Amino acid sequence: MAAQLAIVEADDEQWREYQALARRAYGHPVDDIAYLSEHADRRVALHGGKVIAGGLGMLVKQFFGGQPVPGASMACGCVAPEERGDQLAGRLIGERLRPLQEQGAVVATLWTTSTGYVRRLGWEAPAQVYSWAVSTDELSRSFRSPGYEVGVGMTEQAYQLQEDLASQWNGTWQRPGWWNTWQQRQHPDLTTYRFNRPGRETAGVLSVAGERHPVEGRQLGVYDFWAADSQAAAAMFAFLGRYNSRIPTVAFQRTGLPPSPLQHHLHRSASLTARTWHPWMLRILDLRQAIQLRGWPDEVDLTLPIEVVTEDDQATDRFTLRIAGGKGELSAATSEGRLTLTRGQFAVWYAGGYRSVAAAELSGVRGDRAALTRLLMATADREPWLADYF
Repeated sequence: MAAQLAIVEADDEQWREYQALARRAYGHPVDDIAYLSEHADRRVALHGGKVIAGGLGMLVKQFFGGQPVPGASMACGCVAPEERGDQLAGRLIGERLRPLQEQGAVVATLWTTSTGYVRRLGWEAPAQVYSWAVSTDELSRSFRSPGYEVGVGMTEQAYQLQEDLASQWNGTWQRPGWWNTWQQRQHPDLTTYRFNRPGRETAGVLSVAGERHPVEGRQLGVYDFWAADSQAAAAMFAFLGRYNSRIPTVAFQRTGLPPSPLQHHLHRSASLTARTWHPWMLRILDLRQAIQLRGWPDEVDLTLPIEVVTEDDQATDRFTLRIAGGKGELSAATSEGRLTLTRGQFAVWYAGGYRSVAAAELSGVRGDRAALTRLLMATADREPWLADYF
């Protein structure tokens, strides 16, 4: 096949052919293939002139350490079922990434069910992903609104709040200008509410949509939950509890709730259920640029020799990592490193995914424990969370 295979930027006819292929491969229509194509690089694989695979790549900045880092967000990729098994997906991902790297992307993100396959290509999951469901009665019993006003729709102040809060996590998008239109296309019934104390600035943003429930008939889906503090969060949970006269269940979608101890605030935590989902995966395309462009805590002062190896341990790069004064630098070195990480483990550390030395060691990071402790402190100020599913 290799001699006849070509991976090209798709024209309109090829993209329509790919849309039909994706519907067959996924088993359902994939609306984002049309919705996102005007904002993305479109690539397809041709075999004998026939489209057999493809996908989208979007240049979207992601926050790491409080700074927006140019990233490649990979979406809507698939291979025709009859063409699978020849490692075509790996080659296709590389060709989809290439034009985005040429435009400046230094990290790459995707959501995938094929975690084992992309892990072998240097991707890794920085965090587990869950959706949560809780009864509206339980929210009503557990939370009271401490004097917040509720408005409908977004304002410039609400947009600024969302971006400010997004920068406090690792991996969140700096949402592009087309994001709102895309979401409205995905969820036509989506309604956004903003929360503030009387006379104060917006402190919370909540986006919800009514959805079908297989047993109860209807449920309320939460797609955005941005709270400036615990009191704003309590007001938003209390607001959701007010739906209890008509809707039994609130479902926080897989990206709809940041890591938070919601269950500890419920009177009856047994009423909260969690469902695990396939995770988002991160890959560092350019190690040096990723370190340089990321934000770093001012108080970190670190000089550490490290080694970064391929997932199969066949190739090793030696570096000196230097972080000081809120700046980071990764330079080539010849001496042996005190720590050894795969590219996937490097990505998890970069996103703040290792919350303890024990967790890093269990994942396979090798080397001096004291050095590992210092390394983890450099990214421990923010947790990984990707608030957008694409």
